Amino acid sequence: MQIKSLFKVSAIACALTLVGCGGDIKITPTVNDNSTTTDNRVSNSNNTSNAGTPDIVKCTSYQTDAGIVEGSFDGLDCLYNDSFASKNIHITANLTFEELPQGGAHIFEDALLIGTDGRTDDGFEVPVNGPTLTVKPGATLAFNSGEAIIRIARGAKIQAVGTAEKPVVFTSAFAFDRHDLEGQGAQYADWGGIIINGKGLTNQCTNAQRAADTCNVASEGITSYFGGNDNTDGSGNIKWAKIWYAGSGPRVGGEGDDLNSLTLNAVGSGSSFDYLHIHQGFDDGIEFFGGASNIKHIVVTDTQDDAIDVDAGWQGNAQFIFIKHGTVTTRDGAIAYMGNNGFETDGEKNGGDDYSEVPASFPTIANVTIITTDGSSVRDEDPSQAHKFDDSIKTNYYNALAIKTDATNGTECIQFKSDGLKNAAEIKFHSSVLACAAEFKDATQTPADMSVEAWYENGGENIRIGGNADVLAADGFSTNSSSTAITITANDLSTLDNSFFDTVNYIGAVSDQDTSSAWYKWVETAVTAANND
Repeated sequence: MQIKSLFKVSAIACALTLVGCGGDIKITPTVNDNSTTTDNRVSNSNNTSNAGTPDIVKCTSYQTDAGIVEGSFDGLDCLYNDSFASKNIHITANLTFEELPQGGAHIFEDALLIGTDGRTDDGFEVPVNGPTLTVKPGATLAFNSGEAIIRIARGAKIQAVGTAEKPVVFTSAFAFDRHDLEGQGAQYADWGGIIINGKGLTNQCTNAQRAADTCNVASEGITSYFGGNDNTDGSGNIKWAKIWYAGSGPRVGGEGDDLNSLTLNAVGSGSSFDYLHIHQGFDDGIEFFGGASNIKHIVVTDTQDDAIDVDAGWQGNAQFIFIKHGTVTTRDGAIAYMGNNGFETDGEKNGGDDYSEVPASFPTIANVTIITTDGSSVRDEDPSQAHKFDDSIKTNYYNALAIKTDATNGTECIQFKSDGLKNAAEIKFHSSVLACAAEFKDATQTPADMSVEAWYENGGENIRIGGNADVLAADGFSTNSSSTAITITANDLSTLDNSFFDTVNYIGAVSDQDTSSAWYKWVETAVTAANND
């Protein structure tokens, strides 16, 4: 595969002129937006042209002891070089990025680090009220380096809240023709993704470390620190947002040391993540390391590894999760399969008496659709599966639909790793459908001392109907309410926490009887974009 050089001198860098920075930062963002209503979303073709006469815009700026640091406006975009934001600059005051007129974007050549990072066992004190990164509806933040991440430190926050009409976009700079100097379009791993470090609970720290306020877990991919003793902690919110072309393969730490599209490190229940479309990530779509944050209305398409990865004691909730594995055309013209697991769920990094205050992950997950393929993912060559269970995981699934129409290449829908069997009696499906041409990776296993088939069926609550069953509507993503193959009734979820879970009358993530809803339209738009990419 042809790879862009991370160090080439580009027209972007040449266009930037910023004054120096340093010292304590006091924010004075100034943005003049004289635009009419425009659609700033990245097009499905990944090609965005410079059309019309741009308005004059003053880009986001902040005050330092050395002066004002400000992005440079090139007539359409705001450009931010490594004097504004980089892996060496921890911005300690509020930043706001507005929607730019004429389809303009905020373009970064390096990392955007919000808040100060450090280890509490080295004397660092996590700020009580750190800075906030605010991204307004319709704003696009784009990055042109695989090393460029957005990192929200402990005590800092992100408020990236768009609308259905004007979602916030986090993407590759190469999604825009004017920044794609090689003319090859955007692709997975073009930038590093979003890392949010919280002060929640994770079984990566001992009870004693939490008691002494010395829980400092190093994040994967690019080192920063997370963890604490407050599972109600809030790190902000992301809603109505797209995260495209992010992530990385294994880094210096080897296998598992990756960058995800969205990493939630011990993020507490005070944060929410709602109406997201994650596309073409090179590792996981969303990965949880402990904490108790919740996710809702999530679409993950064509992501190389796991759509949702759970680990280290996550205790949150999830509802309305649509996952679709597929293929992409790489820059060298090859067709590559994307997608390993719909859900990879791990219970704990550590167990035993020293870690007893943070039990194994035990989320509740409702209304899921996972559409797998019969291929192996491009980077790891792992098979496309719906579920993988490991490391003493516990989970309750409600109204889940897993689909595999072809298993010619030897792929299956469900895999138990050996440690995933430890708490198999507490991995339960309810009102769920397994519509897979091949169901279990190892059909000889006996989870909860029963056959894998009996374990899944859970006393008749769930059904197994094979890969030829008619379960999807003509749109290819919503559940076919007229299907004669689905012979069980959905769980209405009335016994679950009604402060989070919505009452439903269907199995799967989306209903074909709900075509006017914001959720149906969000999935429809996401699937169309993924199919056209």
